Formats: sequence, structure tokens, C-alpha cells
Amino acid sequence: MADQTESQTANGKRAKRISPGTKRILLIAVGVLAVLILLWLVHYETRGKYVEGTDDAYIRADAVTVSPKISGYVEQVFVADNQDVKAGTPLVRIDPRDYKAATAQYQAQIDVARANADNVRAGIREQEAAISEAQAQLAKSQADAQYAAGEVARYTPLAASGAETREKLTTLRNQATQAANTVAAQKASLESAQRRIGSLQAQIRQAEAQGEAAQAQLAAADVNLGSTVIKASVDGRVGDKSVRVGQFVQSGTRLMSVVPLSRIYIIANFKETQVGLMRPGQPARIEVDALPGVDLKGHVDSVSPGTGAEFSLLPPQNATGNFTKIVQRVPIRIAIDAGPDARKVLVPGLSVTVNVDTYSAKGEIGRIKDQERSRGGR
Repeated sequence: MADQTESQTANGKRAKRISPGTKRILLIAVGVLAVLILLWLVHYETRGKYVEGTDDAYIRADAVTVSPKISGYVEQVFVADNQDVKAGTPLVRIDPRDYKAATAQYQAQIDVARANADNVRAGIREQEAAISEAQAQLAKSQADAQYAAGEVARYTPLAASGAETREKLTTLRNQATQAANTVAAQKASLESAQRRIGSLQAQIRQAEAQGEAAQAQLAAADVNLGSTVIKASVDGRVGDKSVRVGQFVQSGTRLMSVVPLSRIYIIANFKETQVGLMRPGQPARIEVDALPGVDLKGHVDSVSPGTGAEFSLLPPQNATGNFTKIVQRVPIRIAIDAGPDARKVLVPGLSVTVNVDTYSAKGEIGRIKDQERSRGGR
């Protein structure tokens, strides 16, 4: 009985012993695993550790809010929801009748000002004729006065010698005085007529100024009239359309948005510990949740001048109260280098995962250290 038990024990030990073939397979597997781990470590140290990724990233676009410049009733809506439009495409028309009436009113004011100016110019021409007539009369009066003065001078010695009567001399002197008074009156009349020209010219300038004011008002009215048709300012797709025909809209009312899908981009919020080597132009790999299994290409376009907290409505004030350090995130703008088929799916708001290869800046940290050491040694 004891011999049988010892025999069974020996057989069990032989069954648990690993065969040479199995040992060889295990050794090969361990070696392959060690090689893979070594390759991974080498790749990580040379390239992998320079790849920074985040899933706090979303597609964005600089959407244009469409709002009217003027108030009025919506007469016509030219576009439908989610319609693609080109820059300059009419979107909405506001009832233009009030604004057409305003332009007609200002045009009438311009015409009245021009008519007034023309009327005054005609008055100037009439006044110039009156001046010519006054000048002729003045010349005649001056001739008469000169003649009367000559007669007085001629008869004065004759009357003194008794060759002529003193009554004749007195009459001639009265005539000379009247002629001189007539000359003075004609000069005053001529001067008044000449001054009237200046007054009429001032009236012309006033009428022209009124016309210019009406012209400026007409230009503003034309702008408002042109604003009754609201056009797309960029190429894009209509979204968030809330305007309806017959709706009264105020200036600045949001009617719809035009999203420029051809200029979409990604805002990726990286941790502050990830952006030390991030530079514009570095390549990025983009994974979109809406396109599983598809890797899109992109590149770093720009780096925000501040963290997201700095641009929030209520930025943190760490100088007050208890302080708990929180890792901040820096918005990085990523340009999308995708083809037309992929862009058909990409719309603002989609979630994405972004991985940026910062290998090109791997020496930046060392250069910064050397630079600061040299600065410290000055």
C-alpha cells in the first residue's frame, strides 16, 4: 500500500514539470513583450512624450448675426432654414414705403433750395441792370453839375462888373446846388444798389447751404432705403432663423445667423502644463465624435493671450479668501485641414479630441534655461 502511494506521488511530480517546448514559447513571449516595451519606451522618449492631447475641444465658427439697421415691418423673407447663401444674397426685405417717402421729401427740399438760388440769381441780374442805369444817371447828373458850376463861375465876374444881373447869378447858383444834390443822391442810389448785390449773394449762399443740408439728409435717407434689403455679408449657411413675414422688427433685432462653414476652426482647451512647447504651425491630429475612426489633419493656428478664466465674466480673485490651486486651461486655436467631404459633416459645436505634436519645439525649454542663465549672469 505504501509503495502504491509513493508511485502516485512521483507520477504527479512528473505531470507538473514544464516541458522544454513550453519553456521556449514562454521565453519567446517574454522576449517579444520586453522588445515591445523597449520600443514603446524609445518611441515615447523620442516622440510620444511631445504629443499633447485633450478632449476639451469643440468646433467653432465666427457666425455673423443678421440684424436690421432700421425698424419696420418685414415684407419678404428670401431664405429658408439651413440654406447655403453667398455674400450679397438678399435675406430679408423690410417695407420700404416710409423710407421712399423720406427720400422724396428731401429731394423736394433740394429742388426748392435750387429754385430759391436760381430766383436770387435772377434778382442779381436785375440788380446789375439797375446799377448800370444808376451809373448812367450819375454820369448825367455829374455832367449837369459840372455845367452848372461852370456857368456860376462864368457869371460871377460879370455880375460883379454889372454886365449881368445878380438875380441871374443867384438862379445859376441854385441850379448848381440842385445839380450837386442830384449827384449826391445818384451816388447814394448807386451805392445802395451795389450793396443790394451783396445781400442777394448772401441769399444765394444761404439757399445753397439749405440745399447741401437737404442733400446730406437725402444721402442718409438713401442709406436707410438701401438698408430695407438685408443681405448676407459672408458666404455661409443660414441658422437660428426667427424672422417671419409681417413681423415688426426694431433696429438691432436678431433675425438669423449666417455661419461661414468654410472657415470653421477648433478651440482646444489644453492644461497649462501642456502648452509649454506649443507653437503655431505644429501639426495636429483631430478625432471627431461624429466621424468615429476617422483621423483628420490640422495645425496650431494661434495661442490665446490668456487662460479661459481671465476672459470669464467674473475672473477669479485669488488674493482674497482661502486659495486652492487649480490647473488652468489655455484656449488654442486649431485650423482644420480637412477635405470637402469631411467638411460636410463638421459644424460648430461638435466635440472633438485633439492631439498636437510639439516635437518641433523640443529644444525650447533648454534654450529658455540657457537664456535665463545668461541673463542672470549679467
